[in-house]
Amino acid sequence: MSASEATAVTAPALPQPRDKHLRRMADTIRVLAMDAVEAAKSGHPGMPMGMADVATVLWTRYLKFDPAAPLWHDRDRFILSAGHGSMLLYALLHLTGYADMTMAELRNFRQLGSRTAGHPERGHAAAIETTTGPLGQGLGNSVGMALAERFLAARFGAELVDHYTYVIAGDGCLMEGISHEAISLAGHLRLKKLIVFWDNNSISIDGSTSLSTSDDQIARFKACGWNTDAIDGHDTDQIAAAIERAQQSDRPTMIACRTIIAFGAPTKAGTAAAHGSALGKDEIAGARERLGWTAPPFVVPADMAEAWHKIGERGRASFTAWQARLAKADAATRTEFERGMKGELPQAARQALTALKAKFASEAPKTATRQSSGHVLDALAPLIPELLGGSADLTPSNNTKAKGQTLITRENYGGHYLHYGIREHGMAAAMNGLAVHGGVLPYGGTFLVFSDYCRPSIRLSAIMQIRVVYVFTHDSIGLGEDGPTHQPVEHLAALRAIPNLLVFRPADAVETAECWELALGSMKAPSILALTRQNVPALRRDAAQNLSARGAYVLAEADGARRVTLLATGSEVSLAIAARDQLKAKGIAAAVVSMPCWALFEQQDEAYRKSVLGSAPRVAVEAALPFGWDRYIGPSGRFIGMHSFGASAPGEALYKHFGITVEAVTEAALALT
Repeated sequence: MSASEATAVTAPALPQPRDKHLRRMADTIRVLAMDAVEAAKSGHPGMPMGMADVATVLWTRYLKFDPAAPLWHDRDRFILSAGHGSMLLYALLHLTGYADMTMAELRNFRQLGSRTAGHPERGHAAAIETTTGPLGQGLGNSVGMALAERFLAARFGAELVDHYTYVIAGDGCLMEGISHEAISLAGHLRLKKLIVFWDNNSISIDGSTSLSTSDDQIARFKACGWNTDAIDGHDTDQIAAAIERAQQSDRPTMIACRTIIAFGAPTKAGTAAAHGSALGKDEIAGARERLGWTAPPFVVPADMAEAWHKIGERGRASFTAWQARLAKADAATRTEFERGMKGELPQAARQALTALKAKFASEAPKTATRQSSGHVLDALAPLIPELLGGSADLTPSNNTKAKGQTLITRENYGGHYLHYGIREHGMAAAMNGLAVHGGVLPYGGTFLVFSDYCRPSIRLSAIMQIRVVYVFTHDSIGLGEDGPTHQPVEHLAALRAIPNLLVFRPADAVETAECWELALGSMKAPSILALTRQNVPALRRDAAQNLSARGAYVLAEADGARRVTLLATGSEVSLAIAARDQLKAKGIAAAVVSMPCWALFEQQDEAYRKSVLGSAPRVAVEAALPFGWDRYIGPSGRFIGMHSFGASAPGEALYKHFGITVEAVTEAALALT
């Protein structure tokens, strides 16, 4: 007797399906998942096998999609928050006829250059809505997507915007802390078109989830204001009935789907052995036998290929009808809808920014950059209807609510400002969801020190290359008395280390407006605005061109041959300017370089960078740790800044205490000349 025959004999019999055709369609997913993971010798076969029945019912009966128009704006969104089960999504995309998800891609699962990465990555294939894998992130994104649907429906009407957001989340997604922030916010907003399927298989990599958790998840979701349901995740009738009940609810719905991980596997079903590694050829042979599957690896029987392709073709009628509705909309509505979906800024907003920069340059306000940022939003909010702002319970401190912005509530999705509550992690993930949905330009605020709570989502913003604007105020020890717990010293360096992230630290009102202009125009990178609590003097009196666009520029050239270059960002640029004056009085010609965005400076050609930095010795000043500055000041340069955590005292006293002063900059420069 072969190994596969032995395992097949000892395994318990599979429950008989009520709908054999649907079961066979689901088995197609199971087998493709087993085969792809086995070919890669890497992956997570158990989750796709366990949730295949749920996914099959959803995609064959309820999901609104069209593989021929994968980016159709009114499609339903499908998010695999349990991204380790990526083969579930890849199999569905292939079977339903998405052109870019070929069988060759499935064969190349987890291989270099394939669309079928280990976890779904937005941009690898047209129908991958968001990058998932870090558990709970997809769930957090889905709240933003569901909110975007309600926000745009309030603006354009149900004729153009009327779709659901469906999520598959696993035990791990619900254990992660972000899940609580996400479900709490969604329940509070009553996002009724958000439907989450919980893959309740009670297995994690370490073993049974009973090792680490005993939460009553249904009670938790109910407490957060959700509608809940509990079903057998392998009973297609129960699955369908639960979806239909969810669609009629006035609240978001969580459907607890009791499933068996690696359903069909003879010895590894229901065990951690099926979670994060290939099943092995003998186990797969046994599974094929139990499922009655005779086709060889990566071969879909003709009847199943036809059945799945028909499902993919079904959505064409819905897409065509939607196109007709869009065509019938009045010209102004259609133009605005299409402009917003493309992410283009209204011309009036660009003109308003130009006027505001000129105003700042003329009036030279001595003000905190957080307040300058607020003035930018006051000017832009009435002109950019897709702008959706918010703050993690720090609105008066972040200056993120523009004059006239109305609130988004569960009674009014047509507002433009959201109180996220003290949910920094959930806010950042939701903003990613708003951005990837399309038609929304999200920004949100908190203190720079709390970017630590947002960092996983910021990293994903950068990976996905999406336009999200993070407004982080209280950017240094200058915030004062709140002390070292609230004073960011390492955060600029940590954020600058993230690839494809624009970290802006403007020096005054003009630079703040310039940085906002760059952030709003950045279609393929998220942005961070690090802004001061304390007032800073006006330094720029010319706003004819956006000098911040090159990342760094000579703000004040030396009087005569340059003998030292002073580099600074943000509030410390004014210290460098004052030190330049002291040096001039001593006969030392110094230039001051403002560096609002290192990432943009690194993108400039070598000739420009050399012209800005010069060949003279350099001193850098920033109220943060020196990490990263060595690339600009070199081994012989000097750094004036922080070398420890901060302290609790007024901001001015702290600058003096830690030696971040005009005198210190001047002395460092003199020591180099």
